[in-house]
Amino acid sequence: MTTRTTSYLKAASVEKRWIVVDAEGAVVGRLASFIAMRLRGKHRPDYTPNVDCGDHVVVINADKVKFTGRKLEQKTYYWHTGYAGGIKSRTAGKILDGKFPERVLEKAVERMLPKESPLARAQMTHLRLYSGAEHPHEAQAPEPVDFAGLNAKNARS
Repeated sequence: MTTRTTSYLKAASVEKRWIVVDAEGAVVGRLASFIAMRLRGKHRPDYTPNVDCGDHVVVINADKVKFTGRKLEQKTYYWHTGYAGGIKSRTAGKILDGKFPERVLEKAVERMLPKESPLARAQMTHLRLYSGAEHPHEAQAPEPVDFAGLNAKNARS
């Protein structure tokens, strides 16, 4: 009888790759789910939950993401100022039209990672979001991933 051993990754032995994803026309939830899986490293066969084994993800055209249905007008983001009665809200459409439209995708990815964990905070630092089509990470030679081509439901026109 042969015994099988489970191999666990060590933080020093992880090789992180760089990928670039074009978010133009991509559905926010599906794209955020894909990015969260890559950041955590769950796409790897040697995934270890307590080790940061994910990839670096560069997202371009983050301001051109799409929502399905009426989420653009109905999805509301809330925050509190810290003062009494200081609850504030903004719709997804206003955020996408505002100064930092990439925050919609950033919040979607952040909320798909484990909550209140130092590992999740470290994994979020490997996400780079850019509103335009250019990014300053050409020196890392990121490989492009055709997210829209993976499934017909991933992109909206």
